[in-house]
Amino acid sequence: MRENVLSLLDQNTKLYGERIALGKKNKYGWKELTYKGLGLLAKQFASYLITDLQMQKGEKLAILSESMPEMGACLFASVISGMVTVPLDNKLTIYELESILSSCQPSVMAVSQANVEKALELQKRIPSIKHLVLLDEPKYDSKIQSIYSLPSGRECKWRHRSLRDTALIIYTSGTTGAPKGVQTTFGNMITQVIEMNKILPDIMPHETVNLLSILPMNHLFELTVGFSCFLNRGSSIFYPQSLKPNDILADMREKKIDFMIVVPAFLKLLKSTIESDIRSWSEEEKLLFEKSYAAAEYITDYNIKRQLFRSILAKFGGNFYGFITGGAPLDPSVGEFFERIGIKIFQGYGLSETSPVISMDRGDDRKLLSVGPVLSSYEAKIDPETGELLVKGPSVMKGYYNNPEKTAEVLEPDGWLHTGDIGEFDEDGRLYITGRIKNMIVLSGGKKVFPEEVESVLEDNINFAEICVFGAKRTSGAKDGTEEIMTVIVPTQAVLDKYTDKSELEKFIGQEVKNLSIKLAPYKRPVNIVVRKEPLPRTSTRKVKRNVVKEETIALN
Repeated sequence: MRENVLSLLDQNTKLYGERIALGKKNKYGWKELTYKGLGLLAKQFASYLITDLQMQKGEKLAILSESMPEMGACLFASVISGMVTVPLDNKLTIYELESILSSCQPSVMAVSQANVEKALELQKRIPSIKHLVLLDEPKYDSKIQSIYSLPSGRECKWRHRSLRDTALIIYTSGTTGAPKGVQTTFGNMITQVIEMNKILPDIMPHETVNLLSILPMNHLFELTVGFSCFLNRGSSIFYPQSLKPNDILADMREKKIDFMIVVPAFLKLLKSTIESDIRSWSEEEKLLFEKSYAAAEYITDYNIKRQLFRSILAKFGGNFYGFITGGAPLDPSVGEFFERIGIKIFQGYGLSETSPVISMDRGDDRKLLSVGPVLSSYEAKIDPETGELLVKGPSVMKGYYNNPEKTAEVLEPDGWLHTGDIGEFDEDGRLYITGRIKNMIVLSGGKKVFPEEVESVLEDNINFAEICVFGAKRTSGAKDGTEEIMTVIVPTQAVLDKYTDKSELEKFIGQEVKNLSIKLAPYKRPVNIVVRKEPLPRTSTRKVKRNVVKEETIALN
């Protein structure tokens, strides 16, 4: 892996042959590719790209698909043929995708059957897209070439790639203006795999595992860690058909899943599902759980914890060991719940611009409020004036594609990357992320407030399904132009059912916010409280789109 990113495919095809590499649940069962099958399909597709489509080194291959085994073959084929891969979020609109594709100008788009109509429309709008290739088995009436009906048995020469060559372009935005496409190099990816291999022994129960993957494959955390790192170790990666917690638990039991990589929002949902199940137990069973849960706070041996909560863990399939979580802050109470019932939580932190992992908590002395020590390949420092975390190292991106202005805003000439996050280190070198510069609210007196710290207090209320805090500028009076703290609350369905009168609902939610706000310094308490009945808009990795919520709220108020 150190010498050549392509050795991952060749070496593992020989080492693990008939072992399942990738599998996807569908309505008929599980569709699976062995390591040998993955290698053959990738080489077959690469040969078609080079020989039949005459693709040149450096041309772009876009992928518009849900997570599926064939995406893995497509990624390797793109590497073999010398192309640059652009994984797309298949949940984006035509308008959003058109903006991104106009930026990167791909020559080929690999597409799943579920996204064919969208791809055909995009091909009409983007002249650079000369060819569409179907990732699924071909349908009898399909006019698009499928990777399953390509000529087999042909050999092609693998095109050399240097560590500085761009492997992936990951778009972190793209609705307006110049989209930000993070250029991730082969050197970036190889560094991440090597670094993760150093620390995975402190995380994983054994060398190879069965991994259930629920993060979209257009997300760099999934591509680098969930895909590349675990395939490099000979693990089997499975993709569920549904993201409903009960369906996922069924898949975990069926495939004897050991491990998952998730975002905190999923953990919160899973905790709620388990708690809902517990509420249906008999009074005797509930009392026994409560006593065990209280006692587990003082138990350090995970085998004992797992014995205490074996009836709950059986729902996970019996083999399940733990979660790596990242992408957003973890609610400590959620992490504590899983730790107490015998499931380990390893919290990581990173950015698309850092390929993506910067730090990962691991070992036996983990702290739920920390994202752990930074990986050994990084230099890290805190800006003494702003408190911003800056990092430097071989995982830092090449820059934003065709966007030198945006690149210069975050990447210093000497290689230091501005993360945009406020951080601090403890005496043991653990990193704590305490806020984000972009989200920072500056009040009239110059006081600075981070939305995350207000949200963390309000999240304790069981009547709130979702919360979003931001700064809203005043447009009149002595404080014209300064910001006030605005909070948008989405109540639970139970609250909405109880308070059908709008004024009564707003009064109840307002009082709940005020009761909790006592925990905050007076200047950090929300001034404007808005009740919203619709779910908050989120990204594909379940982060709240704070700016969208802000725009929508201000437009209506």
